[in-house]
Amino acid sequence: MIKKQEVVDRFKTTKADTGSTPVQVALLTAKITKLTKHFKIHKKDFHSMRGLMQIVSRRKKLLSYIKRKDHENYQTLVKELSLRK
Repeated sequence: MIKKQEVVDRFKTTKADTGSTPVQVALLTAKITKLTKHFKIHKKDFHSMRGLMQIVSRRKKLLSYIKRKDHENYQTLVKELSLRK
């Protein structure tokens, strides 16, 4: 189960931050992880697979935005979420 508040607390940039780009990427990554576990059990759930692809696409767009605006922040975010190796 996704502990949304824990993810927000870990990646927020200011005290009242709940919707900055790094927080959104972290929340989407948590959803992707949850859905990936779901698909290991339910291999033929194609409707949810479409939703997963939409989430992955949204995360990709947000990551490209961060990379374009603040490359150092992008590098640390990718390392913390262990997205690329």
